Amino acid sequence: MPPTDLSPAPAVLDLSSDVTTLTAAVCDIESVSQDEAALADAIEAVLRPLGHLEVVRDGDTIIARTTLGRPERVILAGHIDTVPLTTPPNLPTRRVGGELWGRGTVDMKGGVAVMLRLAAQLTEPSRDLTFLFYECEEIDGRFNGLARVGDTRPDLLAGDFAVLLEPTGDSIEGGCKGTLRAEVTTKGIAAHSARPWKGHNAIHDAAVVLARLAAYEPAVVHVDGLDYSEALQAVGIRGGIAGNVIPDRCTVTVNYRFAPDKDVEAAFAHVQHVFEGFDVVLTDAAAGARPGLHLPAAKEFVEALGRGVNPKEGWTDVARFSALGIPAVNYGPGDPNLAHMDDERCPVEQYVSAERALLRWLA
Repeated sequence: MPPTDLSPAPAVLDLSSDVTTLTAAVCDIESVSQDEAALADAIEAVLRPLGHLEVVRDGDTIIARTTLGRPERVILAGHIDTVPLTTPPNLPTRRVGGELWGRGTVDMKGGVAVMLRLAAQLTEPSRDLTFLFYECEEIDGRFNGLARVGDTRPDLLAGDFAVLLEPTGDSIEGGCKGTLRAEVTTKGIAAHSARPWKGHNAIHDAAVVLARLAAYEPAVVHVDGLDYSEALQAVGIRGGIAGNVIPDRCTVTVNYRFAPDKDVEAAFAHVQHVFEGFDVVLTDAAAGARPGLHLPAAKEFVEALGRGVNPKEGWTDVARFSALGIPAVNYGPGDPNLAHMDDERCPVEQYVSAERALLRWLA
């Protein structure tokens, strides 16, 4: 007898199915970060036969583009990875009343399904379109597919305006705040804890750092018509080497979420000012993105969708588009407060609404 092939059959997506059914199918192809190959294969397989699209694969990132010679190009982008599943796993998806439950239903496979539906339907869009389905958004930025393509093939990301279909509750969120982490260190003198007067306790000195944080009044900054609420918080503290040693060093890690009116240099200068007198070291930072709502493409997008516009209070990959000189907004189905939750779920009407709104804009 010939050997039996026990490998699973490739997953198949049906772009003729309604957007909710397609979302469930996309979610049910597990794609935890760095394990997106099966979903990337399925996306590539359904897009390559579409004659109006040029399809490029880079790792597990798929780029599909129209080349109709339109005077404007719009990028629609979404990541195809998810955070890990729960135990027991919150897949396969299930319908409960008017909601779809399961990993990815919010963050952000509903947006991916909307993009796939648009890619199939928009054979003669009003603007040239680039659809970007990218890997590894949920983990360290060095693995991010969007960042990699931006570095190695920026020509594939050329465009006039971008929409990142992250969950926004079917509203529009402009730009995003920047983020940085810094370490604020106090220094003392080590000694035996039975004779503390022989040393100086660095952990006790950290009380001053914490007091400044407690008294800190974050700013609300108006940028391009939107109000961004800044935040400065302690997110970690470490010190001490043994239970009988006065610690000679204590480090408080702080996270500053800053409005997109300032760059990383200005944001770090502000943190240094808050903790003047202490050793402050920048450990990680990502600039934000101005919303650019005054630009014609953004104005037309807002008018066509008829949605309210809010500031994006977190950080998203719109900042990567901003760094490439492309104004971008966040817009997609799903309540961002439910992203990564064990009970992740989305009203199916939001998938339908997002598809209709973007078709109205682009058809």
